[in-house]
Amino acid sequence: MNKLRIVIDTNVFLVSLAEHYKYHWIFRTLISGKYDLCGSTEILLEYQEQVALRYGLSNTDSTLDFLLNLRNVHLITPHYRWNIIQKDEDDNKFIDCAIAGNADFIVTDDKDFKILDNWKFPPMKRLRGDEFGTLYKDKLT
Repeated sequence: MNKLRIVIDTNVFLVSLAEHYKYHWIFRTLISGKYDLCGSTEILLEYQEQVALRYGLSNTDSTLDFLLNLRNVHLITPHYRWNIIQKDEDDNKFIDCAIAGNADFIVTDDKDFKILDNWKFPPMKRLRGDEFGTLYKDKLT
């Protein structure tokens, strides 16, 4: 299996941080370098904002500094805005990053990304967190 390149939506990223959440294995395998994470400045700023709200500012800085120092975390700069999601246009940053970063898929539990299930060009897949676990947890852990 080639190393996966993925984008993780904020809703999944947040619940992967704490040990008691079912998606914590996603964060553990990221730290272990089992897959590549693509993220843009916009995505990292959203992570920072949401982690600060949920866990407090001190945790935000250390988590994000740590992410940027991982060799398997790639900072992507999208040069084109696809505007695929109309309902919540802010979600498009994840799609733009995934396309620019040549990601295999986006991991998200946000129903607005369901539009990708029938999207043809540019090709981009999404997996819900549970689907990602079913397909890849045993291979990555």
